[in-house]
Amino acid sequence: MLLPLLIAVHVLAIVIWIGGVAFVTMIVFPMIMRMEGSLEKVIFFQGMEHRFAKIAKIAVIIAGLTGGWLLHITGEWKILFTARGIGPTFMLVVWTVYVLVLLLEAKLFRLIFSGESQQDTGKVFFRLSAFHWVVLFLSLLAVGIGVWAGHGGSFMSG
Repeated sequence: MLLPLLIAVHVLAIVIWIGGVAFVTMIVFPMIMRMEGSLEKVIFFQGMEHRFAKIAKIAVIIAGLTGGWLLHITGEWKILFTARGIGPTFMLVVWTVYVLVLLLEAKLFRLIFSGESQQDTGKVFFRLSAFHWVVLFLSLLAVGIGVWAGHGGSFMSG
């Protein structure tokens, strides 16, 4: 009974988290890039990011807790960083990247929106958009590999 519940909560957290990243990447950034004023871009982005960051942090924490618990219950922590454990390993790596970004976001935003970069918000948002596309690709790849590995896919068999 516990295993299906943990899996369901884990998947729901992932859907909210990565779905939000997809929305920001595919909808919000193109909207920002079409805006005229630099101040308008920054204010819109900060308002949206401030709201989404709270949701993302909660989802990432829930995904990490349930993922860790699932690794423990199933014993799959033993196969991390092996060819057989590619699914959970890749998911753990992507999750770790997100945790680091979320923990360092205040410092990253100060760095991104200060000094010379403040002069050209178009370049700043282009870089942020490109970063989001990379992170979204890695996230979707982690989901795909996780589902594939969880349903019998393996690099060990032909």
